[in-house]
Formats: sequence, structure tokens, C-alpha cells
Amino acid sequence: MSNILIIKHGSLGDIAQASGAIQDIFENHKNDKLYILSTKPYYNLLKKNPNIVDVIIDKRLSRFNLFYLYLLMRKIKKYQFTKVYDLQNSKRTSFYKRILFPTASSDKWSSTETTLPNETSKDDFDKDNVLNRFKHQLNSSGIQTKNVMYPDFSWSCEDITKIKTDYNLNKYLILFPFSSPNLLIKRWPYYNELIRKIKSEFKDKLQILVAPGPNEIKIAKEIDATCILNKDKALNIPQLSSLIKDSYFIIANDTGPAHMAAHLNVKGLVLFGSHTTAQKVSIEREKFKPIQVSDLTKLSADKVFQRMKEATNWSF
Repeated sequence: MSNILIIKHGSLGDIAQASGAIQDIFENHKNDKLYILSTKPYYNLLKKNPNIVDVIIDKRLSRFNLFYLYLLMRKIKKYQFTKVYDLQNSKRTSFYKRILFPTASSDKWSSTETTLPNETSKDDFDKDNVLNRFKHQLNSSGIQTKNVMYPDFSWSCEDITKIKTDYNLNKYLILFPFSSPNLLIKRWPYYNELIRKIKSEFKDKLQILVAPGPNEIKIAKEIDATCILNKDKALNIPQLSSLIKDSYFIIANDTGPAHMAAHLNVKGLVLFGSHTTAQKVSIEREKFKPIQVSDLTKLSADKVFQRMKEATNWSF
């Protein structure tokens, strides 16, 4: 039995996307122990993954902090990992490879760099979508894949019976009108207009919710929808996963919860402007579809409402 390391620092949506890759690594290493190197915000979430033995925290301090690097590398080396699967594929993790296994090929360290197709630059390879890149990386490292293209994030859920009872939830739609403060280009500005259309046509047949993160509660109160909290605090990630999984429909900006919804097999729409494409981030699923426009401010509430009705077949 050997120890195997997976590296996935975040973000939330990226961890949801990596669920299939992690499952495939586990199924190809059933006699081994899988550990994951990640960051503190995702520690409790990743501890829930049944394929992971333990989570090693990386504080991601400056690479010039030599004392921290020494402690981290000493911690990692004590496990005597026989294989590393770098699913983060960042400049930081490439730096870690140069410290831990400077001469390692894909036999020892699996990453974009060690499995890059012949005569292809990393910049060109990175233009492909996320799941295709994972699949190529794992296949090139000897991993047989059947889950990587179909991530299943349901392992992240926990029981939220009390929360659903407290809010008397039945058939509900969740809106995610949020985005990172430094990525306001991702925010569609017409959620309240959309809510008015939904309420006008469907009355009380469908509850309309928002489920903000810790820094989004103030913004959520500007939305004309029921704000779901747990004891006045944002839901934790497993609670949010369950709320999404049991929903009737999701409408979201391109945020972590949108990627969660895509890989929890729920119906929904995700709204994309010019910041990236749905194809590149591998978010489109059988039930979860993107609306891609050049400018989100020009995407009308009427169009989103129409797409919602088409996706649900008016079955309220």
C-alpha cells in the first residue's frame, strides 16, 4: 500500500469540477491511500470525500518565506508519496514540483507540464476546456477514466432537514446574483426584474431563494427573494450543496455555486458575459445550460425568463 497525493487548492467550483478526476484516481489506486493538499476554506468539505484519507493544509504563504516552505516540504515528504497528481496546475504547484521531485516525469508527478502533448505549448493546451485537460493528464499518467468527464459532487451534501423546515421549503428556485467583488463583469444586473416576472406568472407555485456566502449577505438583502441562512450565518458548503441538489431550478452568474449545481445534476441556467466561455470552464451539462452573451447588461430579463420556462416545460 502506497501513499498518493492529489493537489487541489481551490476554488469551490474547481473542486466540484475535479470530483470526477478524484474518483478516477481513487478507482485506479484502490489499494493505496489518497491524501489531498488544499487550503483551509475547503478542509471540512474535502474531509467529507469518502475517497480521501486526510487533508493536508497549505497556507500558500509567499514562496520567499523559506521557513514556511521548509515546514511544508518536510510535512509532505514524511508521507513518502509514491505519486503526485497535480490537479491545480498552477505556477505555485509547478514550483513545488521543482522542490520535491525536480527530475520527475509523469510516472512520479502528474501535471499539465509533465503530460503535455508533443509539440503543444502549455498556453495552447490551456485553451482547451477543464475536463478535457484533466482527462488527457490522467490518461497520460496511466489512469483509466470513466468519471472525469462527468463529475458528481453529491458527496459534498449533508442533511439540511432543519433548515428546510425552518423556512418551510417545498418547490423552490435558487438565484445566485453574486460574484467576486473584483469580477463585477460577471454580475447580471436584472435579477429583481426576473423575480417580478416569475412571481407575476407563477404566483406562489415556486419559492424564490437566494443563498449568499459570508460576504454576500448584505447584497442578498437587496434581492426580492427569501434569504436562506443558518442561525443568521451563511450556509456552509455541504449545506449549500444539499440546498442546491434539492432545488427545482437554479439561475446563477458564473460563480462557485453555479459549478456546484452543474455537477449536482440539477436543472438550471448560468449567465456568461465576455469574461470567459461556458465551453472553456466545462459547466454545460445535460440539465444545466449556459446563456452566453457579449455583454450581460444587454441580456434582458425577458430572455432569461423565456429560457427558464423552456427548460422547465412550464411544469410548475
